[in-house]
Amino acid sequence: MSQEKLATIAAQQGICTDGNHGAVVPPLYLSTNYTFEEFGKKREYDYSRSGNPTRATLADTLAQLEGGAGAVVTATGMAAATLCTALLSPQDLLVVPHDCYGGCYRLFTSLAKKGSFQLEVVDQNNEKALDEILARKPKMIWLETPSNPLLRLVDIEAISKKAHAHGTLVVADNTFLSPVLQRPLELGADIVIHSTTKYVNGHSDVVAGAVIAKTPELAEELAWWANCLGITGAPFDAYLTLRGLRTLPLRMKQHQLNAEAAVELLKDHPVVEKVHYPGLENHPQHELAKRQQKGFGAMLSFELKGGVESVKAFLSRLRYFALAESLGGVESLVAHPATMTHASMTEEARREAGISETLIRISVGVEDPEDLVADLSQALAYAAQSTFSAIKGQYSGQQGLNDTEKLRAFG
Repeated sequence: MSQEKLATIAAQQGICTDGNHGAVVPPLYLSTNYTFEEFGKKREYDYSRSGNPTRATLADTLAQLEGGAGAVVTATGMAAATLCTALLSPQDLLVVPHDCYGGCYRLFTSLAKKGSFQLEVVDQNNEKALDEILARKPKMIWLETPSNPLLRLVDIEAISKKAHAHGTLVVADNTFLSPVLQRPLELGADIVIHSTTKYVNGHSDVVAGAVIAKTPELAEELAWWANCLGITGAPFDAYLTLRGLRTLPLRMKQHQLNAEAAVELLKDHPVVEKVHYPGLENHPQHELAKRQQKGFGAMLSFELKGGVESVKAFLSRLRYFALAESLGGVESLVAHPATMTHASMTEEARREAGISETLIRISVGVEDPEDLVADLSQALAYAAQSTFSAIKGQYSGQQGLNDTEKLRAFG
């Protein structure tokens, strides 16, 4: 599907469908309940937990954008993840990545401890380990690509083929890229989930989620469980998300342009140890990103030299990057995964995933790219100076070393 087609769906879905007054924009239906036509004969909607016209418009839009048969809009992104686990029984095996979002890691491990299902955590880029687990015929495998926060990728098509050979459902978290940049159902996934709080809404004013199914049967089962559990989204949240969604293709273009400018600064900066971004040629899955994605996205992470003190100095100096959790809004954000988004993971689990104390994650917004680059540049310079000042004394007794050589020795 072309980008023009996606943009048209996002902009046009629900437009001019009001049969009562001819409103161009579909109205917001806040009513909790709806009358029956007569005894024993209900209308399309009867109670808003079960169904709501505004939420249905958003769900239909997301299903079309992802190429699915149906969608369920949930109250939060974690509710979307929880809904997927409702498909599992205590004897079923769920396979999840070792480097997934901290909130999902907490959900999966906590539910497994309660006996809701069996759980295996694996590095999904370790082909041997993945094949061994798939041979056990798990009920579901959870993919997060790119991963949060290290931007690792897995091959959706290859894993889906292997999984389906064992009768395994494939769930793909597409939050980081949105359907504009990646369509997992076309690559073989059975279910796609989103925290629509992020890029889909794009304005950091709604917390919500969505689950999109490839088949009508799976969509129906997910809708049944969503109603049963009571985790469907609120109408007003759906209304705002639909409004934000209309500009998704436009926003993603600027997000990516700005991210590219930020990466250009970071990749060769002397204070930066390493940059994690699929658009870089030295990224381990760069070629895979070019093959299965329609762009490299606007999320990136990097590791600073100089330890935690350098991180603190850098974060304290930023002007346009707000220190806050979440991502995908029009405003730029910065996070320290070890103490924020992935704090719920044990230190051992973070170490296993490769999440260090010096790792910083940024969500690049749609501000002027020159302003963002200048902000990052001055914060990095401040971090470098702070780090240098802190360690300068370590070399005070060494003769013949100037300041530049001392900093180089440290780095």
